[in-house]
Amino acid sequence: MDMEFKRIVLKLSGEALAGDAKIGLNHDVIAEICKSVKKCSDAGVQVAIVVGGGNFWRGRSSDTMDRARADHIGMLATAMNALAVSDVLESMGCDVRVQTAITMRQVAEPYIRGKAVSHLEKGRIVIMGCGTGNPFFSTDTAAALRAVEIKADVLLKATLVDGVYDKDPHKYPDAKKYEKLTFTQVIGEELAVMDSTAAAMCRDNNMKMLVFDLSDPENIYRACMGENIGTFISD
Repeated sequence: MDMEFKRIVLKLSGEALAGDAKIGLNHDVIAEICKSVKKCSDAGVQVAIVVGGGNFWRGRSSDTMDRARADHIGMLATAMNALAVSDVLESMGCDVRVQTAITMRQVAEPYIRGKAVSHLEKGRIVIMGCGTGNPFFSTDTAAALRAVEIKADVLLKATLVDGVYDKDPHKYPDAKKYEKLTFTQVIGEELAVMDSTAAAMCRDNNMKMLVFDLSDPENIYRACMGENIGTFISD
């Protein structure tokens, strides 16, 4: 099977790494995700991963803490996830580099665009933690930004549903799934795909995005190979 995309950014939520527990790290779940990531890398796809931190910290749910400080704690949570994913990938024989938007030299490289691209061109998997390094920006926005910066062919957003719907399919049996969308629709119709800042970043920079279900981690590989899964978004 020929690859559809040469360079991707894969957005993994923190919750995806926790499995059914929704909190902490589930090694078996991470291993299945990493097997699919390795399969993509072995096929020649250049893989960058942006991780969230919701399995450890959700600062926006706190009414008592300063928002900027809460976001900084969230960034540290994403660094823990980045290291965990890196460890599993390395145990599978992958060459991995962790880069963080907040400097923590003892455990990770600082994020430098040129260095990230160089790693990718050498076949290394790059895991990007700490979001954008700024409060008030989600890790979805970080994924969109990094995808644009490194000139990825597509942003792959792994979710808990098999695409984008006009309403929550877990609550409404008549929810309609979209096969294709534009970012203008996502923003205008306030579809719950990603925050509006991230959607605008993709729209304004002609970044493509595929939203798909991670309950079957093999979908990561299928997405890279161009199989018709999930919802494809572009302008």
